[in-house]
Amino acid sequence: MDLFLVLTLTISAYTCTAISPESSSAIPPMSEPSVQLKWNSYDYIIVGGGTAGCPLAATLSQRFKVLVLERGGFPDPISTRRDSFLLTYENQLGSNTLVQGFVSTDGVRNGRARVLGGGSSINAGFYNRASPQTIADMGLDGSLANASFQWVERIVASFPELGPYQRAFRQSLLEAGVTPDNGASYDFQVGTQTGGTNFDSQGFRRPASICLFTPIVRTWTFCSTHKLSSSFSKVQSLRVHNVHNVPNRQIQGFELMECGALGSPQLLLLSGIGPADHLTAMGIKVVLNATGVGQQMRDNPTTRLVILSPSPVESSLVQAVGITAAFGTYIEAASGAAAAAIPGAPVEQACFGVHDTIVGDLFASGQLDVRDNPIVTFNYFQNPQDLATCVAGVNRVEEAVLTNAFRPFVFDIQPLPSGGTVGSPNRRNPAFAPTLNATIATYCVTNVATIWHYHGGCVVGQVVDSDYRVLGTQGLRVVDGSTFVFSPGTNPQATVMMLGRYVGVKILADR
Repeated sequence: MDLFLVLTLTISAYTCTAISPESSSAIPPMSEPSVQLKWNSYDYIIVGGGTAGCPLAATLSQRFKVLVLERGGFPDPISTRRDSFLLTYENQLGSNTLVQGFVSTDGVRNGRARVLGGGSSINAGFYNRASPQTIADMGLDGSLANASFQWVERIVASFPELGPYQRAFRQSLLEAGVTPDNGASYDFQVGTQTGGTNFDSQGFRRPASICLFTPIVRTWTFCSTHKLSSSFSKVQSLRVHNVHNVPNRQIQGFELMECGALGSPQLLLLSGIGPADHLTAMGIKVVLNATGVGQQMRDNPTTRLVILSPSPVESSLVQAVGITAAFGTYIEAASGAAAAAIPGAPVEQACFGVHDTIVGDLFASGQLDVRDNPIVTFNYFQNPQDLATCVAGVNRVEEAVLTNAFRPFVFDIQPLPSGGTVGSPNRRNPAFAPTLNATIATYCVTNVATIWHYHGGCVVGQVVDSDYRVLGTQGLRVVDGSTFVFSPGTNPQATVMMLGRYVGVKILADR
């Protein structure tokens, strides 16, 4: 017999906001009075108003009554500025910050969004679609996926105008052999390209929560969902508690949806849906033995090279990218004040750039444990093939740094990962050739960092079916990056937003 589920949540403080088409700002005005709460039934209750949850809610609300529950608040005006990337990621202390910091068991600092719009409200803003092959591998309809991408792009994406540093970086990739030149494109293509961005021409962010401005959507913020309670009734309900002495209430819904890359597998585990042996060891009653929950967790590792510049650089986040064919790395750069939040960047120095070498398809994976802040193991570089991919990518980064195109932005005394300096690189000395890759491998492991593209834990075919319903249950779906086996595109946010729209359109058609 399939399980039907009751959602139990605790609201520490809430705001109930109706977002209407007349709204003109990217952020709902928090000073305006909240709409009066109506405790009634909803067709769909979405737990997590993030990168997937917002377009999903916007789509479903065209015909249905939708409630969005977000554990964080609205993006504040400061966080919407490109140059505030540093402030957003520096402020991780407290229960209501936009970024909730955590450290994986691998010892790598990480962060998860705690704000309406999810990762799209705090990330570097790069917009790049999954490739057609990836869409096919995900089992999605190509035509509907393309239409869903276009819907997202009309709302949040555009092409940036490159400044001097980004232009030099882009040209250096081409001179280093990351070809062909693919111009400006949202598509995932091997070579060098200018990608999209969710920052507008004035440097203001356009997060996924903008999708909620088109239809009317009921949104509650600062709602913490602790677990799902099993039931054999088709009526889905929310038991709500508020610390401000609001009486307990019950809200009914036709279907529940979880939208949060780390939160979804964690919530399932806390609800007794997961590997039975793991749940029993944690003292959690087993409701459904779902062996795939919390497994195959992956986070694309990155290795960074910080470059001090003799020339002024613009404040920029990721705008151009090099996608390698032979070894599967993505090479990106950020510069100036906007990049100062990136670990290792010299905050006191404005003239610098940060080059990321991101490992794409991963072979190592880990798992998630059930705690208040997830205990996650990603096993960075535990698979030799992942480490070899990083080494190949850093080799290409060094070649780019040594090109004529990049000369105005690097000192001769700049150290290189393989040893030596830009003025006297070890890679140009045959005596170092036998140990060059081993030196870079040590650099990769020593300087491993996150690029915040974690995924897995509720993988399609293992935890959810092709319609994103949790296997063995009715009335419960997971729609987010936890369903991915790999991180699509150079930044997954485009595909995550597309997926929210895609699933919403499919549900509208089915009902």
